[in-house]
Amino acid sequence: MLVEIARVVQWTTGLVAKQAVPVIAARPDLELVGVYAYSKDKVGKDAGELVGLDHALGVTATDDIDALIALRPDCVVYMPLHADVAHLTQLLRAGINVVTTAFVTGRMMSETDRLALDAAAREGGASLFGSGIHPGQTDMLAALASSICSDIYYVKVSESVDLTLWAAEPNQDELGWGRPKDDPGHKEDLAYATRIDKDSLDVIAKLLDIPLDDTRCEVELAHATKDIDIPGRPIKEGHVAGMDIRWIGTSGGADAVEVNLRWTLGTDLDVQWAPPEGFLLEVKGNPYVAVRMMFMPEDLTNLTVESMAAVGHLTTAMPVVNAIHAVVAAPPGIVTYADLAPMTAPFVPRPAAST
Repeated sequence: MLVEIARVVQWTTGLVAKQAVPVIAARPDLELVGVYAYSKDKVGKDAGELVGLDHALGVTATDDIDALIALRPDCVVYMPLHADVAHLTQLLRAGINVVTTAFVTGRMMSETDRLALDAAAREGGASLFGSGIHPGQTDMLAALASSICSDIYYVKVSESVDLTLWAAEPNQDELGWGRPKDDPGHKEDLAYATRIDKDSLDVIAKLLDIPLDDTRCEVELAHATKDIDIPGRPIKEGHVAGMDIRWIGTSGGADAVEVNLRWTLGTDLDVQWAPPEGFLLEVKGNPYVAVRMMFMPEDLTNLTVESMAAVGHLTTAMPVVNAIHAVVAAPPGIVTYADLAPMTAPFVPRPAAST
Protein backbone atom coordinates (compact mmCIF):
# COMPACT_ATOMS: atom_id res chain seq x y z
CA MET A 1 0.00 0.00 0.00
CA LEU A 2 1.39 3.40 -0.98
CA VAL A 3 0.83 6.29 1.43
CA GLU A 4 1.98 9.88 0.96
CA ILE A 5 2.25 10.47 4.70
CA ALA A 6 2.90 7.43 6.90
CA ARG A 7 1.37 7.50 10.37
CA VAL A 8 4.06 6.29 12.78
CA VAL A 9 4.15 5.01 16.35
CA GLN A 10 7.53 5.04 18.09
CA TRP A 11 8.08 2.02 20.37
CA THR A 12 10.37 2.97 23.31
CA THR A 13 12.33 6.18 23.83
CA GLY A 14 15.84 4.90 24.57
CA LEU A 15 19.14 6.06 23.12
CA VAL A 16 18.47 4.91 19.56
CA ALA A 17 14.89 6.21 19.65
CA LYS A 18 16.18 9.60 20.81
CA GLN A 19 17.78 9.91 17.38
CA ALA A 20 14.78 8.52 15.51
CA VAL A 21 11.96 10.59 17.02
CA PRO A 22 13.25 14.08 16.05
CA VAL A 23 13.79 12.86 12.47
CA ILE A 24 10.32 11.32 12.27
CA ALA A 25 8.74 14.47 13.72
CA ALA A 26 10.55 16.70 11.20
CA ARG A 27 9.84 14.64 8.08
CA PRO A 28 6.91 15.92 5.96
CA ASP A 29 6.21 12.37 4.73
CA LEU A 30 5.94 10.94 8.28
CA GLU A 31 3.54 11.77 11.10
CA LEU A 32 4.29 10.78 14.68
CA VAL A 33 0.92 9.76 16.14
CA GLY A 34 1.90 7.70 19.19
CA VAL A 35 4.69 6.61 21.52
CA TYR A 36 4.96 3.43 23.58
CA ALA A 37 6.86 3.51 26.88
CA TYR A 38 7.73 0.51 29.03
CA SER A 39 8.49 2.57 32.14
CA LYS A 40 5.59 3.81 34.23
CA ASP A 41 7.46 7.04 34.95
CA LYS A 42 7.46 7.87 31.22
CA VAL A 43 3.75 7.28 30.68
CA GLY A 44 1.87 10.56 30.25
CA LYS A 45 4.94 12.56 29.26
CA ASP A 46 5.31 14.30 25.92
CA ALA A 47 7.51 12.57 23.36
CA GLY A 48 9.60 15.72 22.93
CA GLU A 49 10.51 15.72 26.61
CA LEU A 50 11.34 12.00 26.57
CA VAL A 51 13.85 12.33 23.72
CA GLY A 52 15.47 15.51 25.03
CA LEU A 53 13.96 18.11 22.69
CA ASP A 54 13.42 21.65 23.92
CA HIS A 55 9.82 21.66 22.69
CA ALA A 56 6.76 19.47 22.97
CA LEU A 57 5.65 17.31 20.06
CA GLY A 58 2.04 17.00 21.16
CA VAL A 59 2.25 13.21 21.43
CA THR A 60 1.92 11.61 24.86
CA ALA A 61 3.61 8.34 25.74
CA THR A 62 1.46 5.40 26.81
CA ASP A 63 1.81 1.75 27.77
CA ASP A 64 -1.66 0.92 26.41
CA ILE A 65 -1.02 -1.20 23.33
CA ASP A 66 -4.69 -1.38 22.38
CA ALA A 67 -4.87 2.42 22.39
CA LEU A 68 -1.90 2.61 20.03
CA ILE A 69 -3.42 0.02 17.70
CA ALA A 70 -6.65 2.06 17.71
CA LEU A 71 -4.68 4.98 16.23
CA ARG A 72 -4.39 2.85 13.06
CA PRO A 73 -0.74 3.68 12.38
CA ASP A 74 0.82 2.63 9.11
CA CYS A 75 4.01 1.59 10.85
CA VAL A 76 5.53 1.02 14.28
CA VAL A 77 9.22 1.91 14.70
CA TYR A 78 10.12 -0.82 17.19
CA MET A 79 13.36 -0.13 19.09
CA PRO A 80 13.69 -2.06 22.36
CA LEU A 81 16.95 -3.82 23.13
CA HIS A 82 15.26 -7.22 22.77
CA ALA A 83 12.20 -8.21 20.78
CA ASP A 84 8.99 -9.22 22.58
CA VAL A 85 7.36 -11.75 20.26
CA ALA A 86 3.95 -11.36 21.93
CA HIS A 87 3.96 -7.59 21.36
CA LEU A 88 5.14 -7.95 17.77
CA THR A 89 2.57 -10.57 16.85
CA GLN A 90 -0.16 -8.40 18.37
CA LEU A 91 0.87 -5.45 16.20
CA LEU A 92 1.32 -7.48 13.03
CA ARG A 93 -1.93 -9.37 13.42
CA ALA A 94 -3.66 -5.99 13.74
CA GLY A 95 -2.36 -5.11 10.27
CA ILE A 96 0.37 -2.73 11.42
CA ASN A 97 3.72 -2.79 9.60
CA VAL A 98 6.82 -2.87 11.80
CA VAL A 99 10.39 -1.72 11.25
CA THR A 100 12.80 -2.72 14.00
CA THR A 101 16.37 -2.55 15.24
CA ALA A 102 15.83 -5.54 17.58
CA PHE A 103 16.58 -8.18 14.93
CA VAL A 104 16.92 -8.50 11.16
CA THR A 105 15.74 -11.76 9.60
CA GLY A 106 14.77 -13.85 12.63
CA ARG A 107 17.48 -16.50 12.17
CA MET A 108 18.71 -15.58 15.68
CA MET A 109 15.33 -16.61 17.11
CA SER A 110 13.84 -20.00 17.66
CA GLU A 111 12.10 -21.37 14.59
CA THR A 112 8.83 -21.30 16.55
CA ASP A 113 9.11 -17.56 17.22
CA ARG A 114 10.20 -16.72 13.68
CA LEU A 115 7.34 -18.66 12.14
CA ALA A 116 4.89 -17.07 14.59
CA LEU A 117 5.99 -13.59 13.52
CA ASP A 118 5.78 -14.42 9.82
CA ALA A 119 2.34 -16.01 10.27
CA ALA A 120 1.04 -13.02 12.25
CA ALA A 121 2.28 -10.63 9.57
CA ARG A 122 0.64 -12.61 6.79
CA GLU A 123 -2.59 -12.92 8.75
CA GLY A 124 -2.70 -9.16 9.28
CA GLY A 125 -1.46 -8.28 5.80
CA ALA A 126 1.51 -6.47 7.35
CA SER A 127 5.27 -6.47 6.78
CA LEU A 128 8.08 -6.85 9.31
CA PHE A 129 11.54 -5.50 8.47
CA GLY A 130 14.64 -5.34 10.63
CA SER A 131 17.91 -3.50 10.19
CA GLY A 132 20.40 -1.13 11.79
CA ILE A 133 23.86 -0.14 10.76
CA HIS A 134 25.00 -3.65 11.69
CA PRO A 135 23.56 -6.17 11.29
CA GLY A 136 21.60 -4.88 8.33
CA GLN A 137 22.95 -1.97 6.33
CA THR A 138 26.56 -3.15 6.22
CA ASP A 139 25.46 -6.56 4.98
CA MET A 140 23.37 -5.05 2.20
CA LEU A 141 26.23 -2.79 1.12
CA ALA A 142 28.68 -5.71 1.07
CA ALA A 143 26.35 -7.65 -1.20
CA LEU A 144 25.91 -4.63 -3.49
CA ALA A 145 29.70 -4.32 -3.76
CA SER A 146 29.77 -7.74 -5.42
CA SER A 147 27.96 -6.35 -8.47
CA ILE A 148 31.29 -5.36 -10.05
CA CYS A 149 32.68 -8.91 -9.84
CA SER A 150 32.50 -11.68 -12.40
CA ASP A 151 32.24 -14.23 -9.59
CA ILE A 152 32.73 -14.38 -5.83
CA TYR A 153 33.57 -17.05 -3.27
CA TYR A 154 33.68 -15.25 0.09
CA VAL A 155 32.04 -12.17 1.63
CA LYS A 156 33.19 -10.73 4.95
CA VAL A 157 31.86 -7.84 7.03
CA SER A 158 34.21 -6.69 9.79
CA GLU A 159 33.41 -4.29 12.60
CA SER A 160 36.49 -3.07 14.45
CA VAL A 161 35.84 -0.46 17.13
CA ASP A 162 36.96 0.75 20.54
CA LEU A 163 33.76 0.64 22.59
CA THR A 164 35.03 2.72 25.51
CA LEU A 165 32.50 5.50 24.83
CA TRP A 166 29.63 3.00 24.95
CA ALA A 167 31.03 0.65 27.61
CA ALA A 168 28.54 1.59 30.33
CA GLU A 169 25.42 1.18 28.17
CA PRO A 170 23.02 -1.64 29.09
CA ASN A 171 23.53 -3.41 25.75
CA GLN A 172 27.13 -4.10 26.84
CA ASP A 173 26.10 -6.05 29.95
CA GLU A 174 25.76 -9.39 28.16
CA LEU A 175 29.27 -9.29 26.70
CA GLY A 176 31.13 -10.00 29.92
CA TRP A 177 33.59 -7.15 29.91
CA GLY A 178 35.87 -7.55 32.92
CA ARG A 179 35.36 -11.29 33.37
CA PRO A 180 38.45 -13.19 34.56
CA LYS A 181 40.78 -14.80 32.07
CA ASP A 182 39.62 -18.29 31.04
CA ASP A 183 36.33 -17.82 32.87
CA PRO A 184 34.30 -20.98 32.06
CA GLY A 185 31.47 -20.43 29.60
CA HIS A 186 32.48 -16.92 28.54
CA LYS A 187 32.98 -17.80 24.89
CA GLU A 188 29.66 -19.62 24.80
CA ASP A 189 27.98 -16.63 26.46
CA LEU A 190 29.45 -14.35 23.80
CA ALA A 191 28.11 -16.57 21.04
CA TYR A 192 24.67 -16.26 22.60
CA ALA A 193 24.97 -12.48 23.17
CA THR A 194 25.95 -11.90 19.53
CA ARG A 195 23.54 -14.41 18.00
CA ILE A 196 21.91 -11.56 16.07
CA ASP A 197 24.87 -11.89 13.72
CA LYS A 198 23.30 -15.10 12.47
CA ASP A 199 20.82 -12.64 10.94
CA SER A 200 23.75 -10.80 9.39
CA LEU A 201 24.93 -13.97 7.67
CA ASP A 202 21.35 -14.59 6.59
CA VAL A 203 21.02 -11.14 4.99
CA ILE A 204 24.20 -11.58 2.95
CA ALA A 205 23.24 -15.09 1.91
CA LYS A 206 19.72 -14.07 0.84
CA LEU A 207 21.00 -11.11 -1.17
CA LEU A 208 23.62 -13.23 -2.94
CA ASP A 209 21.48 -16.37 -3.26
CA ILE A 210 23.98 -18.44 -1.26
CA PRO A 211 22.39 -21.52 0.35
CA LEU A 212 23.75 -21.75 3.91
CA ASP A 213 24.39 -25.23 5.32
CA ASP A 214 25.42 -24.22 8.81
CA THR A 215 26.82 -21.44 10.99
CA ARG A 216 29.44 -21.43 13.74
CA CYS A 217 30.97 -18.92 16.14
CA GLU A 218 34.68 -18.64 16.99
CA VAL A 219 35.91 -16.38 19.82
CA GLU A 220 39.31 -15.01 20.87
CA LEU A 221 39.65 -12.87 24.00
CA ALA A 222 42.18 -10.22 25.00
CA HIS A 223 42.95 -9.06 28.55
CA ALA A 224 43.91 -5.77 30.17
CA THR A 225 47.60 -5.29 30.93
CA LYS A 226 46.70 -2.80 33.67
CA ASP A 227 43.60 -1.61 35.52
CA ILE A 228 41.37 0.41 33.18
CA ASP A 229 39.18 3.06 34.79
CA ILE A 230 36.09 3.33 32.59
CA PRO A 231 33.08 5.04 34.22
CA GLY A 232 30.44 2.37 34.81
CA ARG A 233 32.65 -0.43 33.46
CA PRO A 234 36.01 -0.64 35.31
CA ILE A 235 38.31 -3.44 34.12
CA LYS A 236 40.91 -5.09 36.36
CA GLU A 237 44.35 -6.08 35.07
CA GLY A 238 44.26 -9.55 33.54
CA HIS A 239 40.50 -9.44 32.91
CA VAL A 240 38.70 -9.32 29.57
CA ALA A 241 39.03 -6.00 27.74
CA GLY A 242 38.95 -7.17 24.13
CA MET A 243 37.06 -9.72 22.07
CA ASP A 244 37.32 -11.00 18.52
CA ILE A 245 34.13 -12.82 17.49
CA ARG A 246 33.75 -14.54 14.12
CA TRP A 247 30.39 -15.76 12.86
CA ILE A 248 30.91 -17.95 9.79
CA GLY A 249 28.37 -19.42 7.42
CA THR A 250 29.14 -22.42 5.22
CA SER A 251 27.73 -23.40 1.85
CA GLY A 252 28.43 -26.76 0.23
CA GLY A 253 30.70 -27.54 3.16
CA ALA A 254 32.96 -24.51 2.51
CA ASP A 255 33.14 -21.22 4.41
CA ALA A 256 31.30 -18.61 2.34
CA VAL A 257 30.21 -15.64 4.49
CA GLU A 258 31.66 -14.15 7.64
CA VAL A 259 30.93 -11.43 10.18
CA ASN A 260 33.91 -10.45 12.34
CA LEU A 261 33.34 -8.34 15.46
CA ARG A 262 36.54 -7.01 17.03
CA TRP A 263 35.69 -4.91 20.07
CA THR A 264 38.13 -3.41 22.55
CA LEU A 265 38.14 -1.15 25.60
CA GLY A 266 41.28 0.90 25.05
CA THR A 267 44.64 -0.33 23.78
CA ASP A 268 46.27 -1.81 26.88
CA LEU A 269 45.74 -5.42 25.83
CA ASP A 270 47.81 -8.59 25.91
CA VAL A 271 46.99 -9.26 22.24
CA GLN A 272 48.37 -6.92 19.57
CA TRP A 273 45.45 -6.30 17.25
CA ALA A 274 45.40 -3.66 14.51
CA PRO A 275 43.92 -0.30 15.58
CA PRO A 276 40.11 -0.07 15.32
CA GLU A 277 39.02 1.23 11.92
CA GLY A 278 35.22 1.02 11.78
CA PHE A 279 33.66 -1.25 9.17
CA LEU A 280 35.44 -3.10 6.39
CA LEU A 281 33.34 -4.84 3.75
CA GLU A 282 35.26 -7.40 1.70
CA VAL A 283 34.18 -9.34 -1.36
CA LYS A 284 36.64 -12.02 -2.43
CA GLY A 285 36.37 -12.98 -6.06
CA ASN A 286 37.30 -11.49 -9.43
CA PRO A 287 38.16 -8.73 -8.64
CA TYR A 288 38.73 -8.45 -4.89
CA VAL A 289 36.66 -5.55 -3.50
CA ALA A 290 37.13 -3.72 -0.21
CA VAL A 291 34.92 -0.90 1.09
CA ARG A 292 35.80 0.90 4.30
CA MET A 293 33.11 2.76 6.23
CA MET A 294 33.39 5.22 9.10
CA PHE A 295 31.01 7.74 10.66
CA MET A 296 31.63 11.12 12.22
CA PRO A 297 29.37 13.86 13.57
CA GLU A 298 28.29 16.45 11.03
CA ASP A 299 29.97 19.20 13.06
CA LEU A 300 33.64 18.28 13.16
CA THR A 301 34.63 21.56 14.82
CA ASN A 302 33.07 20.66 18.17
CA LEU A 303 33.61 16.95 18.74
CA THR A 304 32.45 15.66 22.11
CA VAL A 305 31.95 12.25 23.68
CA GLU A 306 28.21 12.87 23.45
CA SER A 307 28.27 13.77 19.76
CA MET A 308 30.35 10.71 18.91
CA ALA A 309 27.99 8.43 20.84
CA ALA A 310 24.99 10.07 19.17
CA VAL A 311 26.35 9.19 15.71
CA GLY A 312 26.42 5.53 16.66
CA HIS A 313 22.78 5.67 17.72
CA LEU A 314 21.78 7.71 14.65
CA THR A 315 23.32 5.24 12.22
CA THR A 316 21.47 2.44 13.98
CA ALA A 317 18.13 4.24 13.76
CA MET A 318 18.14 5.65 10.23
CA PRO A 319 18.19 2.41 8.18
CA VAL A 320 14.77 1.51 9.60
CA VAL A 321 13.34 5.05 9.61
CA ASN A 322 14.31 5.47 5.95
CA ALA A 323 12.72 2.09 5.20
CA ILE A 324 9.24 2.98 6.51
CA HIS A 325 7.58 3.77 3.18
CA ALA A 326 9.16 0.78 1.42
CA VAL A 327 8.01 -1.55 4.18
CA VAL A 328 4.48 -0.14 4.22
CA ALA A 329 4.32 -0.94 0.47
CA ALA A 330 5.97 -4.38 0.80
CA PRO A 331 4.15 -7.74 0.63
CA PRO A 332 3.07 -9.33 3.94
CA GLY A 333 5.45 -11.37 6.07
CA ILE A 334 9.05 -10.97 7.22
CA VAL A 335 10.87 -8.98 4.55
CA THR A 336 14.59 -8.32 4.18
CA TYR A 337 16.86 -6.23 1.98
CA ALA A 338 16.50 -8.99 -0.61
CA ASP A 339 12.81 -8.08 -0.93
CA LEU A 340 13.14 -4.29 -1.10
CA ALA A 341 14.70 -1.82 -3.48
CA PRO A 342 17.69 0.12 -2.05
CA MET A 343 16.52 2.92 0.23
CA THR A 344 18.02 6.37 0.58
CA ALA A 345 17.78 9.37 2.88
CA PRO A 346 15.64 12.35 1.84
CA PHE A 347 17.33 15.32 0.19
CA VAL A 348 16.97 18.47 2.31
CA PRO A 349 18.46 21.62 0.69
CA ARG A 350 20.45 23.90 2.97
CA PRO A 351 21.48 27.52 2.56
CA ALA A 352 24.92 28.03 1.07
CA ALA A 353 27.59 28.70 3.68
CA SER A 354 28.55 32.38 3.91
CA THR A 355 32.10 33.29 3.00
